[in-house]
Amino acid sequence: MKTEVAKLRRVKEFASEAGVTVRTLHLYDRLDLLKPAALSKSGYRMYGEAELERLEHILALRFVGFNLDQIKELLAGSHLPLLVALRMQRAVVARQKRRLESALAAIDEAERAISREEAVDLWSTLRTVMETFKMQNDWEWTQKYYSEEALEKLEELRQSIPQEAIAQAERDWSALIAEVEAAAARGLDPSGGEALALAQRWSALLRQFTQGNAEIQRGLNRLWSEPAHWPSDFKRPWSDAADAFIKAVMSCKE
Repeated sequence: MKTEVAKLRRVKEFASEAGVTVRTLHLYDRLDLLKPAALSKSGYRMYGEAELERLEHILALRFVGFNLDQIKELLAGSHLPLLVALRMQRAVVARQKRRLESALAAIDEAERAISREEAVDLWSTLRTVMETFKMQNDWEWTQKYYSEEALEKLEELRQSIPQEAIAQAERDWSALIAEVEAAAARGLDPSGGEALALAQRWSALLRQFTQGNAEIQRGLNRLWSEPAHWPSDFKRPWSDAADAFIKAVMSCKE
């Protein structure tokens, strides 16, 4: 027993050895993420080899982007296997990588605009990139609606589809939603030819997104069928009136 006690280090020594701050260890203790092995008679936190090993696990998971709540759940034997969690995290990191690559491309374009003294192009470029970043962040929460298979397929599609095609699809959706909003506002007959043409374009863009993958389609269906579980600051890209209209048109189509 004395040998075991001798191996324990005070929090400051342990923090120095592990390459973290004392404040970090205090935080992990408060969160029940990493508890000390014992307290000294003077009340100092004491840490041993088991705590060092657990800390290494925490730091590794932090390095690949998991937050502290996720790490606590994983180390507690979460219902979500570590391999599945890592694959999901890989998709998150890949998206972050693409955003950084877009930022680098924007900086390059901005530098070229400055060298040509084209201030309008410069600010337009930066504004477009900022809007793209915001849109990507706004939609990251939706991944919980997709299965592992669907997330892997979505990531595969994102990597294989050119950025120009993705940007064009976003423009096509924006234009179509505006037309559907206008059709709903003027009370267009859902069974008429003009409405059915809108529905066909809507279906085509959905197929473009799912690429005929049933798992992606199931995830998409779950997403749009659970508005009560959406983030409080999330707003659907189209109004309730437009939603009711396009659903009515789809019903006439069937």
